Amino acid sequence: MRLPSTSDQDSNRFMNATLDDFKGHLYELAKDQNGCRFLQRKIEDTSQNNAQAILAIYEEIHEHFVELMTNSFGNYLCQKLLERCDSQQRDKIVDIVAPDIVNISLNMHGTRAVQKLIEFLSTPDQIRKITSALNPSVVPLIKDLNGNHVIQKCLHRLSAEHRQFIYDAVSEKCVEVATHKHGCCVLQRCIDYASASQKAQLVQEITRHALPLVQDPYGNYVVQYVLELGNPQFSDGLIRRFIGHTCYLSAQKFSSNVIEKCIRVASPDTRKLLIAEFIDPPAMEKLLRDSFANYVIQTSLDYAEADQRAELVECIRPQLASVRSTPYGKRIHGKIFRDQQRSTQHFPLQQHQMQQQQQQQPQQQQQQQNRHLMNNVADPNMAT
Repeated sequence: MRLPSTSDQDSNRFMNATLDDFKGHLYELAKDQNGCRFLQRKIEDTSQNNAQAILAIYEEIHEHFVELMTNSFGNYLCQKLLERCDSQQRDKIVDIVAPDIVNISLNMHGTRAVQKLIEFLSTPDQIRKITSALNPSVVPLIKDLNGNHVIQKCLHRLSAEHRQFIYDAVSEKCVEVATHKHGCCVLQRCIDYASASQKAQLVQEITRHALPLVQDPYGNYVVQYVLELGNPQFSDGLIRRFIGHTCYLSAQKFSSNVIEKCIRVASPDTRKLLIAEFIDPPAMEKLLRDSFANYVIQTSLDYAEADQRAELVECIRPQLASVRSTPYGKRIHGKIFRDQQRSTQHFPLQQHQMQQQQQQQPQQQQQQQNRHLMNNVADPNMAT
């Protein structure tokens, strides 16, 4: 026979219990696993006594909210109470937690409770107090494993007006945010949730700092995200920041990916300016041998207009023999060789088709004349 464990005994004491049984000790229960679950059940109860239960729990724990929000069990009770309490009770909670909101947000348990608080802010005054408390620490929060989720919740739940403080902070510290592993993701979410003016504000800063960002392991994703918006008004100005630097950027690990994307999405005029920088024999020799730049050259061959592509091929051709043995040179040699084969096969085919058409025309004319004579013979009434 198995003896009941301590946890079983502890759980059983809440089975048929009421709040009155623990009156004056609800704060202690909130930090206990089974006690916290018991209190959550009372808040979720849909009976007529629900409002009284919420009030009783609120009265005993609201002054301890800062501590409970960061407690491994208490944070769940805080979240449940924030969902069910009324606006006046929430006002008081906001006043209590606002001075410590940043520290709570940085905590692995507290971040969940703060996100729930933001989700259920119900008055402009509540929003103002919380955003004012977060405002001085937007960038440190963005760069934190836990805090960045609080900023993302603000982006998701607050109006454009109320989340403007985030856009101002990110714009001021654009490079610091974009080149951080959490920051680059949050900046992309900023773009997703932005109003038209906020999006323009961010893109302007990203464009201004495009050269350092494009070479960064995280910042390059932010630049690519702007290019993927498909807005020529944004992308053209951004791409033109790289003109004069395309050979150097093409040979860098992170920026080479961006230059490839620029060649794909640029307007014809801007693309022509980018590719023109590759049509230089000394530069081309280095680019063809580079493990990153050779992919940019391949993309250029695919997207260049016919006349510029011909120039590009002529610039590449003298280097083909020397780079043919390299893994990168083989690909480019193969691409040019295949294109030449298709071209030479296409031209004789056109000539053959023209010759067939020319041979068929007299035959068709003779057949028409023969049919006309046969028709005349077949009809004895046909006038001569």
